[in-house]
Amino acid sequence: MPDSHDLAVIGGGLVGSAIAWGAARLGADVALLDEGDVAFRAARGNFGLVWVQSKGDGLPPYAHWTRWSAALWPDLAADLSTATGIDVALRQPGGLHFCLDEAEMEQRAAMIRRMHNASGDIGTRLLDRGDVAAMVPGLGPDVQGAAFCPMDGHANPLLLLRALQAGFQLQGGAYLPGARIERIASRNGDFIIEAGAARVVARRMVIAAGLGSAALAPLVGLSMPVRPLRGQIMVTERLRPLLDRPTVHIRQTGEGSVMIGDSHEDVGFDDGTTVPEMQRIAARAVATFPVLRQAQIVRHWGALRVMTPDGAPIYEQSARYPGAFAATCHSGVTLAGAHALALAPAILAGALPDELGVFGSGRFDVPAA
Repeated sequence: MPDSHDLAVIGGGLVGSAIAWGAARLGADVALLDEGDVAFRAARGNFGLVWVQSKGDGLPPYAHWTRWSAALWPDLAADLSTATGIDVALRQPGGLHFCLDEAEMEQRAAMIRRMHNASGDIGTRLLDRGDVAAMVPGLGPDVQGAAFCPMDGHANPLLLLRALQAGFQLQGGAYLPGARIERIASRNGDFIIEAGAARVVARRMVIAAGLGSAALAPLVGLSMPVRPLRGQIMVTERLRPLLDRPTVHIRQTGEGSVMIGDSHEDVGFDDGTTVPEMQRIAARAVATFPVLRQAQIVRHWGALRVMTPDGAPIYEQSARYPGAFAATCHSGVTLAGAHALALAPAILAGALPDELGVFGSGRFDVPAA
């Protein structure tokens, strides 16, 4: 006989694990089907930012959803630590986006004005070089200033994934690794999911399989038009304290190593690395902090973001198959608070809240003018 559950979550990355843990902590019987590390798991290549200042430019509901998630993050981190003993290394001291010339300063100032006017003031401001240098010593001469948002922060994405999955199992959740989905069917209001030897029956289901969602969502009348976008990251040896705030290009971890990245490459499903892009990333890092010129690179990798056509999340529930939902985003760390503590309860209740209606995939069906 197949296992029967209140909810089945397809996808064991940060999005699926946050939803599964959030539902299990409310007492639901949840199965989490995880294809595993053979998948293009974005979590293992994530920069770890809990980033607010630039999310939602041109789409105010995305800005509000991101801000809410950042506000929920302390509760998420505390609950996970209490349940599992895992410190996900959340720090929210405010974040910086360094600008290396006047054009970048003007672009950032314009974005801050747009978001202030459309989404409200959250304290984001443009700092000149003197103000930034007072906050962060050791800047290179090319740094003209920076955008600062007091809501920005960072966490360890691998520890977050570990804590979510450990917490999920401690709540009694059924974790099914190596589960590559072969078939989804609907019968008498239940969903029947077959993945190798596993056969799961659930009243509700969520497709949160990252790049795999594009093929799975249509099986239950949903659309997930996602595509890969590569990011390359390098990590240095452990260094003395250099930077106590996250930035969009450079982040010093709690262990002392420095992560350097933020490339955006449309190269299909190639998650490799390239020398020219690594050189570009390193050059910007050294221009920002000249001391990094002497640092040893100990590891580098490429990973694939899960991108929608407009960069905002997709949350959808099926009209044809009630009880089927889909969720995806490229901000699995930033939105983990909202996914675990707001989205999961809504899915258990059987309907997405009205404010998430703007994130349906139907927004991409509007014909171009």
